[in-house]
Amino acid sequence: MTDQNHKLGNILWSIADQLRGAMNADDFRDYMLSFLFLRYLSDNYETAAKKELAADHKPLDQWYQENEKDVLEFEKHMRRTMHYVIAPKYLWNNIAEMARTQHNELLQTLQDGFKYIENESFASTFNGLFSEINLSSEKLGKDLKARNDKLCTIISKLNEGLAQFSTDSDSLGDAYEYLIGQFAAGSGKKAGEFYTPQPISSILSGIVTLDCQEPATGRKIKLGDILDFACGSGSLLLNIRHCMKKDNAKIGKIYGQEKNITTYNLARMNMLLHGVKDSEFEIYHGDTLSNDWDILRETNPANKLRFDAVVANPPFSYRWEPTESLSSDMRFKDYGLAPKSAADFAFLLHGFHFLKDDGVMAIVLPHGVLFRGGAEERIRSKLLKDGNIDTVIGLPANLFYSAGISVCVVVLKKCKKPDDILFINASEHFEKDKRQNRLLPEHIDKIIDTYQYRKEEERYSRRVSMAEIEENGYNLNISRYISTATTEETIDLDAVYDELRTIENNIITARDRHNEFLNELGTKLLLRSD
Repeated sequence: MTDQNHKLGNILWSIADQLRGAMNADDFRDYMLSFLFLRYLSDNYETAAKKELAADHKPLDQWYQENEKDVLEFEKHMRRTMHYVIAPKYLWNNIAEMARTQHNELLQTLQDGFKYIENESFASTFNGLFSEINLSSEKLGKDLKARNDKLCTIISKLNEGLAQFSTDSDSLGDAYEYLIGQFAAGSGKKAGEFYTPQPISSILSGIVTLDCQEPATGRKIKLGDILDFACGSGSLLLNIRHCMKKDNAKIGKIYGQEKNITTYNLARMNMLLHGVKDSEFEIYHGDTLSNDWDILRETNPANKLRFDAVVANPPFSYRWEPTESLSSDMRFKDYGLAPKSAADFAFLLHGFHFLKDDGVMAIVLPHGVLFRGGAEERIRSKLLKDGNIDTVIGLPANLFYSAGISVCVVVLKKCKKPDDILFINASEHFEKDKRQNRLLPEHIDKIIDTYQYRKEEERYSRRVSMAEIEENGYNLNISRYISTATTEETIDLDAVYDELRTIENNIITARDRHNEFLNELGTKLLLRSD
């Protein structure tokens, strides 16, 4: 994020913090981010429309009024080029002007505008995109007028803040991400539902994009389709896309799945805000573990979608209810089902099933998956025996807003080449912050560089043979393979004794000298009194 974009994010957060009042941060987040999204869509459409109508410098709403017979054809053209249209009365500039003049129809216009965008704007409809934005909520005000006035204030302040900066997709996209992070910081346990901390996102992105490099130059060339089956607000998927774009490399289609309806809507907005066309991504609202996404169902022979990269930060030790029918599910039947108390391996096996033979998967999991027994031990053992676990990376504790536990990144491949497992113990490499620990760029670079070249470094990384893993009962607890203990300094007892004797002698000498001074001072005082 550039300094300007960071400043924009700070200003928007300051506005949000001032205006939300007693409203829950999660509720206000949805209003704030939706308005930011509307601003982005409006700016893009208005700029493109004016370019198409270059010979006519009239305001867009005036052109629409004067050329009603041409509007339909014009919007067909805009759908082909921009993938969406917005009627002038719902554009941000009109909404902001209504807010500035305290127009009593603002709330109704916003409601109509949101419905219009959901059902008419896009060639592929974005049904329910604003379903969680309740403009009739008493949280905005007790009656219609109070709610309308509150919205006028929010939008006016937001418009004033945005007016100071460029509002291209990079700027607004960065601001959107920044606000999500700030809201996550205040959301406690709820933050884990929609936000993966940027440093962890960077680690996963760096890992899955390494294999698409050109061997001779190291330049990234092309990464195919990618999947995040617990995508939250989509920041991890966008991080991978950014990682490829900065090297001018190509990327396939982006696929994400999210169970929480509010977070699902945030993800779709986030994609568009970062300039990803609606034809370039597909986000599905549904349950990953029951696999209700039709394009991934194995029951349909035509659905054989597989991914070059799979990433995920699923909920840790999520309690689930595996049904008997899942025992024969293609994802689990060779491994068995994860226990009800912790669905960690169920998430892992879901993603691994849809990985291409030459693809790479990186998933964030709690440390317990490395050593817990029972069903998890059986799944872990089979993955190890089949040569599918490539790398285990231990990360510091307290990196997440939602949990203080230590986590690990497990890297899996279906056709991995080395007959060993790389262990990286990065748990002691971080910067301590007020509320949580932080990974700095140098910590992230060290992890990725160690992974890429499979480097070994004392107390940090080690390649462990499968024979040793087997001897340890397929236990992957990092401390079994990398010792972090420091060798205690050897103490020379004779030298310590001599030093103590010297100190004691110095004390005696100093005490005697002190007493001499006191005796001398006492004698002088006695003579003066006489």
